[in-house]
Amino acid sequence: MAISDTSVDAHSDGLAEAPRQGFWGLTLGSIGVVFGDIGTSPLYAFREAVHGAAHGGQVTPAIVLGVLSLIVWALFIVVTAKYVLLLLRADNNGEGGSLSLMALGQRALGKRSLFLLVLGVIGASMFIADSMITPAISVLSAVEGLKYAAPALERYVVPITIVVLVLLFSVQRVGTAKVAAFFGPIMALWFATLTVLGLMHISDAPSVLWAINPWYAVQFMLNHGTIGLVTLGAVFLVVTGGEALYADLGHFGRKPIQFGWIFFVLPALLINYFGQGALVLSDPAAIENTFYRMAPESMLVPLILLATAATVIASQAVITGAFSLTRQAVQLGLLPRFEVRYTSETHAGQIYLPRVNTLLLIGVLLLVLLFRTSSGLASAYGIAVSTTMVTDGIVGFVVIWKLWNWRAATAAAVIVPLVLVDLSFFSANLLKLFDGAWVPLLFGLGMVIVIWTWRRGAAILVAKTRRTEVPLRDLIKSLEKRPPHFVKGTAIFLTSDPNFVPTALLHNLKHNKVLHDHNVIVTIETAQTPRVELSDRVKMENISEKFATVRLRFGFMESPNVPRALAVARKLGWQFDIMATSFFVSRRSLKPSAQSGMPMWQDHLFIALSRSANDATDYFQIPTGRVVEVGTQVTI
Repeated sequence: MAISDTSVDAHSDGLAEAPRQGFWGLTLGSIGVVFGDIGTSPLYAFREAVHGAAHGGQVTPAIVLGVLSLIVWALFIVVTAKYVLLLLRADNNGEGGSLSLMALGQRALGKRSLFLLVLGVIGASMFIADSMITPAISVLSAVEGLKYAAPALERYVVPITIVVLVLLFSVQRVGTAKVAAFFGPIMALWFATLTVLGLMHISDAPSVLWAINPWYAVQFMLNHGTIGLVTLGAVFLVVTGGEALYADLGHFGRKPIQFGWIFFVLPALLINYFGQGALVLSDPAAIENTFYRMAPESMLVPLILLATAATVIASQAVITGAFSLTRQAVQLGLLPRFEVRYTSETHAGQIYLPRVNTLLLIGVLLLVLLFRTSSGLASAYGIAVSTTMVTDGIVGFVVIWKLWNWRAATAAAVIVPLVLVDLSFFSANLLKLFDGAWVPLLFGLGMVIVIWTWRRGAAILVAKTRRTEVPLRDLIKSLEKRPPHFVKGTAIFLTSDPNFVPTALLHNLKHNKVLHDHNVIVTIETAQTPRVELSDRVKMENISEKFATVRLRFGFMESPNVPRALAVARKLGWQFDIMATSFFVSRRSLKPSAQSGMPMWQDHLFIALSRSANDATDYFQIPTGRVVEVGTQVTI
């Protein structure tokens, strides 16, 4: 088990590199995945904003121009300035998203910050809430077009929506590798359709283009008081999905996303919103459903089918994002282990988490049955995304200030106005608390309690087991004086702290009175970076003739594969035969204790979470035929 500085080939851990796509291929891919959520907002956003502004009264030109001006500048400030031009530059080894940004902020401060951790957890919790609301509101809004194609079908809107959603979640296990090839062209057709529909109607009232002037937005807010704030909450629907630009950074890269937004997606959205505004100025009754009223009657059914396809794609993007985010949370120690299945041999990021998929489907169906219309769900939608955007802005300030080495005043001058805009949207969405905004807040609170319980319980468990553990070097000295019986082969013991004797090793020695010729203490660490270079994957140290320690490091977006990592260790000089190697894993049976340091309800929640965790053998992808599990009972 000698240590060597031998370099390792980039493919030696068995992960094949995905074929490199060109700039245009990545741009088309980003249009298909990244912009799905924000691209389907025209289905309902303008309608809800004008309804809120009119407050049951007459729709006036001042309302239309004011709402449109708010929409235009929300897209310019929140999405274009904050995410596309600023935060896309804050990549964590090429990756984005709330947890990546949190890890980047921790690295910038040079220490673990509880404040940044809390912000990261809140942002991640709200993103998962968004992952339930987006499929519900998107598919509902598309299927609602049936009411205008054939009013008799109105009662079938909810059942058809449920069928589409069940089918969407049921195909997740197959993976998106084959379907993804169609996402880009379909969404490109969708955005082209948005553009054509908008251009068809701008001529109905060309004065609608004056809404580009921000004064109409300011004047609207000054003249409408509380109603203006309510309207602002509805206007926020046009930027929902903007956070996905940052979350999907690692999949497509900064420049393809920026190009796709500035030169294709943003113009299509603006033209369509202007077209909807012009249609309402010329026919106020069209506000009933401005989007579908834009289409000729003969094209209504094809448009409904295209809209449904676009909303399914938008839903797919946030579902996949929820899978990735959950895996990151597990790797960072925020949640118990979940089963991860890989759906592609070449794309490591294409994963499927069965339990998460089931929980999301249950949540989505409950939302559809509870609210029944896209208008009802609109109240619940904005609060989840606005919370994520506020946390991204605050953590982004830390990164810009500390990691980019900007002066604090300069960083504040750039980010504070953007955060204030986010806070205004957040405040506006809070006004809808009793109309549905309580749903994502309740879910987010539940997620925070689960994460807090898991981290607190794990810390208590580590502290309790530490009291009975024996330092590894002390045991080795004792064994050298009174050696036990040794058997041939290699034993690998998984533990969280290589300085202490693993529980499985101690119990094996205590009850079986034997040790293997070679005993390797393996520790798995999660780095604060999305991925770890293979040259940093393995670190080995010989402690004695019979004992060695191996540290395996993985990024928080990587799934730990112990056998592949040990193959890297073999290239560094450690010679072992996998067929003569046994993996020893401790399995703890937890019992609640009145002296645990947590309330009894939290004890039971932690125990339930521990029992729901995926088996360590499966999670670390260890060959089941080579595993020996040693059970212990622990009170917490």
